[in-house]
Parts: sequence; structure tokens; C-alpha cells
Amino acid sequence: MAGATQHIIPTCTNFRSVARALTIVENNLAGAADLLKSLTFNIQIPVTGITGPPGAGKSTLVNAIINNLVQQGKKVAVLAIDPTSPFNFGSLLGDRIRMASHFNHPDVFIRSLATRGSLGGLSAKTIEMTDVLKASGFDHVIVETVGVGQSEVEIAGLADITFVMLVPEAGDEIQNIKSGLMEIADAFIINKADREGADLFINNLKKILQQSKENKVPIFKTVASKNEGIDAITDFILANPKITNSRRELLLTQKVYNIIQQNKMAGIDKKKLQQDIAKALQKPDFNIYRFASNYIE
Repeated sequence: MAGATQHIIPTCTNFRSVARALTIVENNLAGAADLLKSLTFNIQIPVTGITGPPGAGKSTLVNAIINNLVQQGKKVAVLAIDPTSPFNFGSLLGDRIRMASHFNHPDVFIRSLATRGSLGGLSAKTIEMTDVLKASGFDHVIVETVGVGQSEVEIAGLADITFVMLVPEAGDEIQNIKSGLMEIADAFIINKADREGADLFINNLKKILQQSKENKVPIFKTVASKNEGIDAITDFILANPKITNSRRELLLTQKVYNIIQQNKMAGIDKKKLQQDIAKALQKPDFNIYRFASNYIE
């Protein structure tokens, strides 16, 4: 069986080959490791990460960016990361109605991926599937993820350009933005900028950014639902700012760390783990640390 997958060469001219390769990698089917090792990368293909809280309008924004890129003759792949419920291990796959107009477009490939319980919102599978898309020859790869936990920081280990998307309603939360988020954001997008309080919100964000001695981080104002401000973001993506060698090492280190972490955890089935914990809880002397120590031995 493993030999059969070695002949799969994902290419953006054949979406079936891309979809099949992604399925093999996502589900760790026979030959997945060999497939990943055989990938040939074009380092000129940029990966754009877009992260932000639920309801910020990320899907609408991505839809508008796709429109612009396609109009310029670009082939675009989108990997949309959906949150996985920690209780039933299901995910909200299919919440892509705003991108529906592109599903049958010959130059647009869209795939949803569950986070599989990753508290940061990303999993090592995200890295692997993104690399499959890069190796398939698309002109641009966009990764959209919900900004929860550490996902904003983790996406920096995946993307060449990282947009952090916020909305005016964030209000006082802007004061709680962590320095790590400031470090990974190549640009901020303030969506729904036509709403009350948007200018005040942007001014407060600028003040926070000015406290850093790093290079100035641009702030884009958008109203994605009205296609306003999208051209500036598209131009920024097409400019493809070069990342420094030191940052590239940091990004690759994060990617390799996640891949190693996944391989170390490969034998742990989360559903079975829950079942085993349910049994262990019936014992009066249950101790989570003893359980964990014995479980991984």
C-alpha cells in the first residue's frame, strides 16, 4: 500500500491529486511519511496567515483577497482551520459559506482542517498540509485560523506573512495584547472599520505599537463585506516582504518542533485516552500524574 502513494504528485493543475495527497497526510494513511519526504518546494511561494477572533470577518476578507488575486491570474490555495470541540471531538467544518462562490473556480482550491484538539488552534498537520499545497505549485497559499490561545503566535511558525485581524468591538482588550502577538504580526487588519469607535481603537493600537522599537507595523482599515480596503492588503501580499535569516530560522525551528511533537504523540489516541481516564476515575485513589506517567511508559 505504501508504494501506491509514492506515485501521487500533487499539482495545482489537478485538484484531485492535491485533495488525495492532503487526505493521506491529514489522516496519516499508509505512505504519508514518504509522500511528505518526497515533496519539492518552491521557496518563492508565499504563505499568508490570517488570524483573529471569531466573528472578525476573516472568511469574508479571505474571499475578497481571493477575488483580487484571481483577477490577476494567480492560482490560490486556502487552508481554513476550524475549531475542534474538546468535548465531542467534532469540528465546525463547512462554515465556509462566504467562500462558496470560489469552490468551483478552476484557480482556487479550498480545504478545511480541524484543529484536532490543539489548544493553540493549530496542529502539526496544518504545517504538513500547507507544505503539500506549497509543493503543488499554487502562486499563493492562505491559512485562516481562529485566534484562540496561542494560535496567533504559532501561526508565525507557519506563515511568511502574518496578518492579525481585529475589530473595533475588541475595546479594552487591546490593552491586553501580548508582546508575542506584536512580534509575529507583519500587519494588523482592523475590519468593520466603518463602525463606531473604529478610529479610537486604531489610535490606541498605534500607541501600543509605537512603544516597540521594532520596525513600524502597518495597520489596514477594511470593511470586507463592502470590499473596502482590500486592494491595499492584496498589494502588501504581492510585495511578499522578505523575512530575515534570523526570523526564518525561528520559523523553521517552530515548524520542526511541532513536527517532532506530533511524531512523539503519534501513538496517543485522544478518544481512547478519554475512555481510559473514565475507567481510571472509578478508582478512589486516582491520581492524574501517576496516570499520565504510566500511560506514556
